[in-house]
Amino acid sequence: MSDGHLAGAFRRRSARGWNVRGRIVVAGVAGLLVSGCAAEAEPVAVPPPVPIAVDVAAASSGGACRLLDFTVIEQLVKVRFDVAAASEQGDTHTCVVRARSATLPELTLSVSETTIDKATFAADVVPDKAAKVTGLGQQAYRRTTAAASGHGPVAEVGWLASDGRLATVSWTATRGGERSAAEKLTGDLAALAKKVDTRAL
Repeated sequence: MSDGHLAGAFRRRSARGWNVRGRIVVAGVAGLLVSGCAAEAEPVAVPPPVPIAVDVAAASSGGACRLLDFTVIEQLVKVRFDVAAASEQGDTHTCVVRARSATLPELTLSVSETTIDKATFAADVVPDKAAKVTGLGQQAYRRTTAAASGHGPVAEVGWLASDGRLATVSWTATRGGERSAAEKLTGDLAALAKKVDTRAL
């Protein structure tokens, strides 16, 4: 066999060898790519976000709620409230606070503009059989009312503030509550009322 034939045969075998090896390498790379894609397609379990409870101040509800503080209420009446709602009707501003998990008990603050004096307050505003409260505004009273349909007894403190404001803070108990407990609570409400600065409204 001549040198030319030998060289041609070597080139043909080499070409076939490279072609085979090339196909093996390409097949191997393709296999890696397929296995890599399959791995990426695996679903990854992500835990749901944990809800974060954020305490919001009563004052954020505006209106008469700016005069109340959940922490102060808890310190004085021993109940934690975390929901507040304000409303306004004419010259009267009202704030109702409750616990998020229940509608009762609830505490209500009402503040109205007024031009009455102490004598008129005593004659026309102070309820019959109400007890006097000292150290609160120009004149103040406390009382309880009996339970009614849907709620327990109500404790109330009302006062004539020195800035031409008439204010009341009341506590509505849950059904089945004792009136004696509401009567005792009027002392705590009076202490709370002394913390209310009606001039800030």
